[in-house]
Amino acid sequence: EKLRLWEAPNAYDFGQIINALNVSKDKAACADLLTTTEPKTLPALLSNKLEGEVLLIFIQSLKHYVAGKDPGLAYRHLFYLSKAERFKVVLALLSKNEKEEVQRLFDLLSESQSDEYSLEDLASLKKVYEL
Repeated sequence: EKLRLWEAPNAYDFGQIINALNVSKDKAACADLLTTTEPKTLPALLSNKLEGEVLLIFIQSLKHYVAGKDPGLAYRHLFYLSKAERFKVVLALLSKNEKEEVQRLFDLLSESQSDEYSLEDLASLKKVYEL
């Protein structure tokens, strides 16, 4: 059954949606959520709830459903995800395979054209993601 999404007005509701997406592993629904969520609101909506599983489903959703259609949006989400509380901790705990998944998203973005980021911007953000 497809999860129904709505725009999360606050961190609590956003967290509930993320928990449901995490359980269902519904990357398409997660992509819908990310498409309807303003990237700069991510740090506040995530609050201190960023976990490895959440980062990974975001990365997979961006890679499979968002980056091909709107690489600029995918870039902005990556940029603001890196501003979330616990980002450095979660990043440090990613496995080698999980880091490779993040690398593949960056590779996809570097092959895409967007007015919203340059290859230098992407290279700079890759350093933040320790790639």
